[in-house]
Amino acid sequence: MKTSNGTLAMHRKKSFDIWDVLIRLSLIISSLVCLLPFVHVVSKSLSNDAYVIANKVFLWPQGATIEAYKKILQDESILRSLYVSIVVTVLFTIIGMIITICAAYPLSRPQLKGRTALTVIFMFTLYFHGGIIPEYMLINNLGLLDSMWSIILPPAFSAFNLLIMKTALSSSIPVSLEESARIDGAGHFRILVNIVLPLSKPIMATLALFYAVGRWNTYQDALFYIKQNVDMRPLQLKLYYLVIQASESFQLEATQVQLSNPEVLKASCVVFATLPILCVYPFIQKYFVQGVMLGAVKE
Repeated sequence: MKTSNGTLAMHRKKSFDIWDVLIRLSLIISSLVCLLPFVHVVSKSLSNDAYVIANKVFLWPQGATIEAYKKILQDESILRSLYVSIVVTVLFTIIGMIITICAAYPLSRPQLKGRTALTVIFMFTLYFHGGIIPEYMLINNLGLLDSMWSIILPPAFSAFNLLIMKTALSSSIPVSLEESARIDGAGHFRILVNIVLPLSKPIMATLALFYAVGRWNTYQDALFYIKQNVDMRPLQLKLYYLVIQASESFQLEATQVQLSNPEVLKASCVVFATLPILCVYPFIQKYFVQGVMLGAVKE
């Protein structure tokens, strides 16, 4: 009997080890699939034009040089676009978080009448919307064309982030805690500021990252709304024009960047636009992990 139990235990342990190895192997492969293309782009941006043209650059720079980044940084229009992108991203994230918190907190409280119907109305916008033409007409009628507010206000509210915030508040902020604060004389605003928000830092950091990364990487709305005022073009739109210009034979954008190989310009532009987010992410990573797992386990 002991031998049988011992064999069964060894078999289970062996099976567990096999699955553990397979899981680790799949995670490593998935990580490499995400990492290696970016490493390749970085290597191309740091390589000499001749090696890139000859397709000799893979995961390590050949003829290492930072000439591409020097030329990008010497272009005042790119630095101005970087400043615009930073301002737009910060304002967008702040406004988006304020709207999301103000909408999610009352919808997460059971004493709000009609909260289910309101939630359905918000969720309806996830599947159906007016489209690009009505949105453009609205922005035009509001007089927001060629201003940074045209790329800040329209997408500032996200029903998906609202759903995440509402679920997190419902699962992490007990009703009894709010009732005890109300007995002590606290109102809704004080409960929100002094109790709910301090206990919701992980999910707030997660949603702030979603808002910031989403705004930083988007250029399509700026392509529609920022036409004449070139000083208001964000970095992503500026780099889009530069990449298109490097691939075509005609001039699209006034710039001082002149490289013999378009691939080097493309790679350096991608890395240049990605670095700010990469610098910010490590500081909020711990909150991001906590926010993603918040409400995942029921006790």
